Amino acid sequence: MKQKTAYIGILAAFVLLSSGCTQVAITGRKQLNLVPDSMVNSMALDEYKSFLKENKLSSDPAATAMVKEAGKRISAAVDSYFAQQGRSKETADFKWEFNLVENEEKNAWCMPGGKVVVYTGLLPITQDENGLAVVMSHEIAHAVARHGSERMSQGLLFQMGGMALSEAMQNHPAATQQLFMTSYGLGAQVGILLPYSRLHEKEADSMGLIFMGMAGYNPQTAVAFWERMAQSKEKGDAPPEFLSTHPSDAKRIEGIKQALPEAMRYYYKATGQTPPTTHYQFGG
Repeated sequence: MKQKTAYIGILAAFVLLSSGCTQVAITGRKQLNLVPDSMVNSMALDEYKSFLKENKLSSDPAATAMVKEAGKRISAAVDSYFAQQGRSKETADFKWEFNLVENEEKNAWCMPGGKVVVYTGLLPITQDENGLAVVMSHEIAHAVARHGSERMSQGLLFQMGGMALSEAMQNHPAATQQLFMTSYGLGAQVGILLPYSRLHEKEADSMGLIFMGMAGYNPQTAVAFWERMAQSKEKGDAPPEFLSTHPSDAKRIEGIKQALPEAMRYYYKATGQTPPTTHYQFGG
């Protein structure tokens, strides 16, 4: 009986994996996605509204305007790209919104559906609009690549036996809420999903570089930004890589350098510049 139950479980998982595969834009990677965008976006909107009620928006008009301008340009580039690829429906439900909140943490995020928040503590590291575009493009890439939905799908499959999201919300509301929070980066994530998170970070880095290039921001400045981020960390503050969902600073910077040539092609096309014949000067 146990063997039969296990067999049925494996068969169900195979069917779900086969029917729930989608393809990430730009990279072409196939991913598991079992959750409807409409439901995830609704849950994200509730969390976003709660966050705004509990946090203070920045009173700095210049910094706020910079965040909104960068967001406007990047989101327009993203929407344009998906339209050109005949995939407009993938961002059709995104209701883009960009806010700067008073918080000393060096952080930024993008909820499903295009709700982007930048913390004021990050601004000394971004320094200018181009540095800000590095972070915002990266976070927007996570959202349009459905990384959170992919992680939540993995949770539904492995933690809840392949249960549909609607069924999980009805029968296990607390567990489903916790799964949502961790899937979208709102809680601790050390465990079964860790390897996928590293993959997501690398994918968001490369996609983000392309998105910022499409928006007319120089992707080369991403190297300098991450170098500044590394320098801002206090000695011993960064966790070991095997306990972190983010790559080490050195590996991230090396990966960004490898992804720059492709991203720069989009930048030159967007700005009408002629690509130089010399090698790229990283960190400029």
